[in-house]
Amino acid sequence: MIRFEIKKRDGLARAGIMSGDELPKSPLAFPAVLDTAAVFPALSLRSGTSVPLPAPPAFAADYVPKDAGQPVTIHPALDNPSVSGDVVMVAGWHTALANPRQYVLWLKALRDKTPPDTLWYAPAAALPSTVHILCYTGFTLFDYTGVDLKSAQGLFCTPEGEFPADAQAAGLCGCEGCRNGDLALHNRLALEHEVALARYFTGLQKLRELVEARCRMNANSVAIMRHLDQDYTWSEPFSPVARSGVMRANSGESMQRVEVRRFAERLLSRYKPPKATVAVLLPCSAKKPYSLSQSHRRFQMAIAGRAHELIVTSPLGLVPRELECVYPAMHYDVPVTGYWDAEECAYIADILARYLALHSYERVIAHLEGGALKVAEMAAEQCGITLEYSCRDHPTGEEALTRLSHALDCERRVKDDRLHGMLSYQFGSDIDTKGMLSRGHFPEIFYSRNNQQLFSIDTGTGLLRPTFEGWGLVPEGYRVTISDFLPEGDVLVPGIVEADPAIREGDEVLVVGSKALATGRAAMTGAEMKGSKRGVAVRVRKVKKL
Repeated sequence: MIRFEIKKRDGLARAGIMSGDELPKSPLAFPAVLDTAAVFPALSLRSGTSVPLPAPPAFAADYVPKDAGQPVTIHPALDNPSVSGDVVMVAGWHTALANPRQYVLWLKALRDKTPPDTLWYAPAAALPSTVHILCYTGFTLFDYTGVDLKSAQGLFCTPEGEFPADAQAAGLCGCEGCRNGDLALHNRLALEHEVALARYFTGLQKLRELVEARCRMNANSVAIMRHLDQDYTWSEPFSPVARSGVMRANSGESMQRVEVRRFAERLLSRYKPPKATVAVLLPCSAKKPYSLSQSHRRFQMAIAGRAHELIVTSPLGLVPRELECVYPAMHYDVPVTGYWDAEECAYIADILARYLALHSYERVIAHLEGGALKVAEMAAEQCGITLEYSCRDHPTGEEALTRLSHALDCERRVKDDRLHGMLSYQFGSDIDTKGMLSRGHFPEIFYSRNNQQLFSIDTGTGLLRPTFEGWGLVPEGYRVTISDFLPEGDVLVPGIVEADPAIREGDEVLVVGSKALATGRAAMTGAEMKGSKRGVAVRVRKVKKL
């Protein structure tokens, strides 16, 4: 029997280690491409595995095999018989790739009925040009059937597509198969390479960047990605609240990424700005966090704390100064051209207009140029406010900075409460931060009250890490309840009694039990903690015995 442990999650994608006597080598990293005839020998004798995906429930119920062992056959029209720890198989999935809209609808129907701790097998679907989107949508096991068929058809397989066999002689690849003129070997090696690449990027939590790069040669792959992006409500829980490293927003689809939309949604639904009568709209900077850039140091000197600073940027839309360290505001990178297209402008203007409609400022000063200025004017017209201008070009010039400073001559200083804004964004709570003091060097800051540390900023993600005393100020949510035991290391799924459904992978959580409290970071969503039977639920940082 195949056993597995999920080590990394990246959206729907999974990477980890599986073991078992059936495997060619054990342990084996997944996603993986296997000789599945050897791993699942009884599969070749199983009937009913070619029931079409669009088949109605009555037809599928008659023919889809039941209790046939591993892998468990699942179908979008039927209830799912799989349990935690199973390998599930979606027969005929290669046909779904030609119909992006149905691909996503079938995927959702299957995902919603399948335990989260299962491995997904897509028979005959994997080619070097399709593996990226298959892994992105949660498939982890593949076979050589697809590439072997292409070899029989005389097609040379690459990540960019399938070409006539004579392309092998064009020097496009230097693998062993190409050196020996063995088309079948090349195609198998190309598939193994792409699976390994997807596995590596999943481990880095950067599979989205790989998909955006790879899918450009395949319109169906682009459409699948876009259809998933459009259903933000369904896709959002699968995406971690913070990823490691830089988030590269290099395509138009980047504006629809879950992380980008989540930032905007939380900005508009959770974030509590400081009490200020004046807002200044500022351009972004290449250096993150913005406050460390030379341009923003000059902006802050000119403003001198007399207004609320709001950074207009693509693709995030709007970043208040208090949130500049929070993922992805401190982590994104975009190609800088100075040009914002119509779709980009409309998306960002809508976010800015909705924000300005929610929070009334007596004055809004635009210290912008180019696309950012155009966006501000669109937003002002949309929400019916009048902009003031401190410049229309060269915001970092001495003349523009002088005008900005003079525009704020009669304004009072705004209370600098970065912590309050971050707390409201992260936990959705309006927490009283009166009397809290900060120490440290930006962005590595610690917050305390009466010499008792309450919060610190994680410099990797920008999220706040509460101490046990800090959790006492967070009124509700982000709690994981465990059974009657004292955690010794990370908290595993079998020990979970209850978990807040709002928890996403990467969230800071408080573990509550009768014998102990613990603080740490969620390794999976709250729903997965309840729906799984194995795996690490919380990476524990500190334990407090009760």
